[in-house]
Amino acid sequence: MALNQLNLLRPLLCQTLVRQVRSPVVASPRVIATRLPLNPGTSCYPPAACSRLYATKKSKAKAKGQPAKVNINSALVEDIISLDEVEADMTAVLSALKEDFTRNLSIRTSPGALDHIVVTTQDGKFPLNQLGQISMKTPQVIMVNMSSFPEATAAATQALRESGMNLNPDVDGTIIRIPVPKVTREHREKIAKLAKQFSNKAKDSLRKVRSNAITQTKKAKEGHSEDTIRLVEKQIQQMSDKIAADIDKQLAIKTKELLG
Repeated sequence: MALNQLNLLRPLLCQTLVRQVRSPVVASPRVIATRLPLNPGTSCYPPAACSRLYATKKSKAKAKGQPAKVNINSALVEDIISLDEVEADMTAVLSALKEDFTRNLSIRTSPGALDHIVVTTQDGKFPLNQLGQISMKTPQVIMVNMSSFPEATAAATQALRESGMNLNPDVDGTIIRIPVPKVTREHREKIAKLAKQFSNKAKDSLRKVRSNAITQTKKAKEGHSEDTIRLVEKQIQQMSDKIAADIDKQLAIKTKELLG
């Protein structure tokens, strides 16, 4: 008899529990329609079904936090600015950074790594390979023959010492001998710092390109709607952000290569 009374009271108890759980949030009709009762002939539902009454809004919040991408047909805004030229200038900054990384940030010093060391003379600034003949005398020694421009020997020696490549040149007349530095952890970290400096300079150049493009766009406000000008500015910023991300990616790759 007591068991029968308990079975009769069970639906009322479950409904009260569901009502208490659901009170902060309005349940989705779709969820209610698809729930299944715990036991046939009753209206009580399992705890798992009750827990599904809560709606999540994470996906919507994530979508709202993402800025909308702009993709303007450059031909439609040629009278405002040439987006193709802006993109080319920004891409050139990235290409110059890659070239600097390849040319100047090698772990092991080689004759080719010295080619573009800039030497300051009384007649101006010149790459080292235009003033002297660079060759590998032994696997441990690089030789620079300055006989064609002997007056620039001292300046070339100073440029080698100040190159940031951990070089300690030895001068014998017009011959400069450069011992190849050992690849130590300190040497690797020093080159990694140079890589960071190169990337910072690249970002400075990128900001100048973006700033000049934005200034040019603002000057074309007359005769164009504010919405059009705003979209062009967003497109320029979007292009700049992409190249900046590529610069960071190149720095990460080079740093990993240098530090291992």
